[in-house]
Amino acid sequence: MNWIVAVLISAFFLGLYDLCTKHSVRSNAVTPVFFFSTLTGALVWMVLLLVQAIHPGTLPITLVTDALTWQQHLQIVLKSAIVAASWIGTYYALKHLPLSLGAPIRATSPLLTLFGAILFLGERPTWLETVGILTTLASFVGLSIAGQKEGFHFHRNKWFWFLIVGNIFGAISSLYDKYLFSTLNFSVPTVQCWFSIYTVLIFSPLALGWKLNLWPRNQFEWRWTVPFISLALLVADYAYFWALRHPDALVSLVMSLRRASTLVAFAGGLYFFHEKNGWKKFPAVVGILIGIVLTILGRP
Repeated sequence: MNWIVAVLISAFFLGLYDLCTKHSVRSNAVTPVFFFSTLTGALVWMVLLLVQAIHPGTLPITLVTDALTWQQHLQIVLKSAIVAASWIGTYYALKHLPLSLGAPIRATSPLLTLFGAILFLGERPTWLETVGILTTLASFVGLSIAGQKEGFHFHRNKWFWFLIVGNIFGAISSLYDKYLFSTLNFSVPTVQCWFSIYTVLIFSPLALGWKLNLWPRNQFEWRWTVPFISLALLVADYAYFWALRHPDALVSLVMSLRRASTLVAFAGGLYFFHEKNGWKKFPAVVGILIGIVLTILGRP
């Protein structure tokens, strides 16, 4: 498979991931959605672990997990905790925000990763990255103006800040992923497998507390999109990592093309959820994508 095709497949399924998340949490209890969606991904990897144990050598190397020490398990537990915090912020935000606003904001996580690299890794932005950041910020102003027409004032809306906090933890996760893969030399399937399993364990006490009515809660309605949240993310990540492994793939171009997921989620929000002011938001969404592309391409 051509690596560009793999990236576009990843972008498409990443957009589906946002659509499935929105459909699952809209007017629904969020905590059970957390639990059952992550349980789906964990079950997939547990089946693969079982196949690996019973019939070693039958799985492709891209699905084979490595044996880990207890210290390495704790390092992946930390990743699961960071991602769980990110999902708590983004899931609750997507429940209350229109997807045509939430998806473009979520797409800015590479900018937060860049800011983290500048603050903690001593990196300095190039001129192209600077142009990309300014373009994104200007587009945010346009998106904010469009959002006000729907009654969403970003600076006063707590769900916007939930999404920002979720994005911050997502950026921390990206930086930590770089550490896991580049410095500690974890393999991709090993991290994906145990991350999926430990995330279920993290959300299990919350699901139990929800079930026992330990706090005021909404009712949960099972929707077919709940397991597809995790399945869409698994396919998106697998295609993304496959593309990165290709010798001709440019990392900057891979990251840029993957941001096309925003267009999938934006269009889906307008078509499936009948969100308002779509064309008024579209220039700002395109501006955000251009800013992100410039930022990613500006990486030295």
